[in-house]
Amino acid sequence: MATVIGVVIAVPLLVYTSLYLMQERLLFAGADVDAETIERTGREYPDAEELYISTPDGTRLHGWLVRAHGKRTPLLIYFGGNNEEASGLVPISRELEGWSFLVMNYRGYGRSEGSPSEKDLFKDALFIYDLFAHRKDIDPGKIVAMGRSLGTGVAVYLASRRPLRGVVLVSPYDSITEVAKERYPYAPVSLLIKHPFDSLSRAPLIKAPLLALVAAEDRTVTPEHSMRLVERWGGPAKVKIFEGADHGSIVSSEGYWESIRGFLEEL
Repeated sequence: MATVIGVVIAVPLLVYTSLYLMQERLLFAGADVDAETIERTGREYPDAEELYISTPDGTRLHGWLVRAHGKRTPLLIYFGGNNEEASGLVPISRELEGWSFLVMNYRGYGRSEGSPSEKDLFKDALFIYDLFAHRKDIDPGKIVAMGRSLGTGVAVYLASRRPLRGVVLVSPYDSITEVAKERYPYAPVSLLIKHPFDSLSRAPLIKAPLLALVAAEDRTVTPEHSMRLVERWGGPAKVKIFEGADHGSIVSSEGYWESIRGFLEEL
C-alpha cells in the first residue's frame, strides 16, 4: 500500500515538474536563420533594411524595416508566433501597400541575442515602439500593431501601454494560462505557469479598433479563447472567422489579406 501511495504521489509530481521546466521550450519554440536566408531576403526585397538595435539592457535585436514610399508613412509593427523568424516574414510587406512594415526577432530568435521571456518581450515591444514612433519618416499617429498567436499577447500589451491607431490579432488568446488549462486539465496550471500573457485583463483598457482573425478549426488556440478576448475589448472590434482553417493554414486562407487591407484602409 505504501508503494502504491508513493507512486500515486510521485507520478504527478514528475509530470508537473517536467511541465514547469519545459514551458519555455514549449512556449518559445524559437527559430534560426542562416546567412544565405538573410542575403536572399535583402536581394529579393531591395527596399528592406536589415536592422540591429540595442535595448536599454544592451541586448541586440535583429530584424527588418521595409519603408513605404513617402516622407512620413504609417507603420505596421508585427509580433510573430512562437516559431516565426523575422527574415521569413519580410514578404508580408508586399501585402501592405502604403504602409511601412517592421518586424524584429524576439530575444533568442534568429540573430537576436538573449533569452525570451514575457517580461523581456513586453519591455522590448515598448522600446521598439518608442524608437520608431520618434522617427521623422514615421507618422506616430498611424502605428498599428499586428500579432499572431504568441505575438498577440505582445501586441495587446503594447496597445494597453501606448497609443495605437489599430490592432490586428491573428489567432488571439485570452491568456496562455487559460489555453494551458485546456491543454493540460490534469495539472495545476495556475501554479506552474511562469509567462501568463494575460491579455484578457488588459483588453478593457484598450480603445484602439481591433480586427481579430480566427480559424474555426484551430486546436492550438480554440476560437472560444479568441472570442473571450474580443468580447472584453474596450474599443470597436471586428471578427473574421475562417471556416475550415486551422492554426497554421489561416494565413493562406482566402480573404485573409483582403480583410487586413480593408481594416487598414478604414483606419
